[in-house]
Amino acid sequence: MPAKGDGITKRKDGRYMARYTVHTPDGPRRKTIYGSKYKDVEKKLNEARANADKGLVFDADNLKAGEWLDSWLSDCLKPRVRSGKMAHSTYVRTEGIVNNHLKPALGRRKLKDLTRAEIRRLYSEKGEKLSPRSVDYIHATLQMSLSQAVRDDLIPRNAAAGERPRSTRNRTEAKVLSPAQVKALLTAASEAGTRNEALYVVAVHTGLRQGELLGLKWSDVSLEDAGRLSVRRSLKVTEGGLDFGPPKNKASRRSVPLNKTAVAALRAHRTRQNKERLRSPGSDWRDLDLVFPNRVGGPTDHNNLYYREYKPLLERAGLAGEGFTFHTLRHTFATALFVRREHPKVVQSLLGHSSITQTMDTYSHLMDGIGGDAVDGLDGAFG
Repeated sequence: MPAKGDGITKRKDGRYMARYTVHTPDGPRRKTIYGSKYKDVEKKLNEARANADKGLVFDADNLKAGEWLDSWLSDCLKPRVRSGKMAHSTYVRTEGIVNNHLKPALGRRKLKDLTRAEIRRLYSEKGEKLSPRSVDYIHATLQMSLSQAVRDDLIPRNAAAGERPRSTRNRTEAKVLSPAQVKALLTAASEAGTRNEALYVVAVHTGLRQGELLGLKWSDVSLEDAGRLSVRRSLKVTEGGLDFGPPKNKASRRSVPLNKTAVAALRAHRTRQNKERLRSPGSDWRDLDLVFPNRVGGPTDHNNLYYREYKPLLERAGLAGEGFTFHTLRHTFATALFVRREHPKVVQSLLGHSSITQTMDTYSHLMDGIGGDAVDGLDGAFG
């Protein structure tokens, strides 16, 4: 029966249907939308017409996977970045995966013709050259893009759904520094008079993420008897450059205790920073109250920190070539807690993980024996 005069009709099988026309390079084509509910078809029809008005008209029969991936980036992900729902760095990483891995392998294939077999083959080939984590990112990107194509009625199913790459089943343990390597790194920083020596001390003694450390302000830090710092923001790379934003998730807004080593390092760092501020011409210094600013008081660029300070520091400590990233310091902190048999919930809280599952998945190899003697006392209790 006709429905409200908008071109949506109800079929004999109870489903609703709407037809509309798209204009392609080969001429106009009729398209059909189906749905079990009137409102679902109405929504899809309005979206199709809106896309047509914006020039986003797809001929699903001939649409190439590469064309769809480009459209998905510009029309689906970029608006999320502009609205603050996606980090710019996440968009850049996703764009790189599309351009460097997905389009070269699948870009010329018709979107509707992609098969599970070729997707499995892609994961297998990438797994021979890339890290498991990189293959996971490729899978997540492809699955997200195809899910959107399903929602847009371009394809009937997501060929990547359920096709997790084998790499995800054999995760490698997170790299960590041994106590001797930590000592070598911090000794090298001290002997070389590294400007941000305290940064590495605090990182390995608190487990803060790099962005959280670089977003830290002195107003967030208490160096009194019971030292403590509060994580309230994170330094992020945005489309317009460096900027401060909220931490990674709600759990990342946390209070972290400081031990004596971290307190001493921060006190010495503040004294050094005050001298640096006095040496800088008044008009040059940006007083943002940052604990770890650049040489004129502004935010420290992540790449500059890595290539100009952290990487040379690893070389001086004899740790170059070991694959130790800045994030390794966070893993080292967490590992030290588990070695001391700290409860996983405590570790989760200190790290700012959104769930205990994330903590357990990342450090499950360290949990053997934790709580293993918990039942020993029951001999006497129930004897």
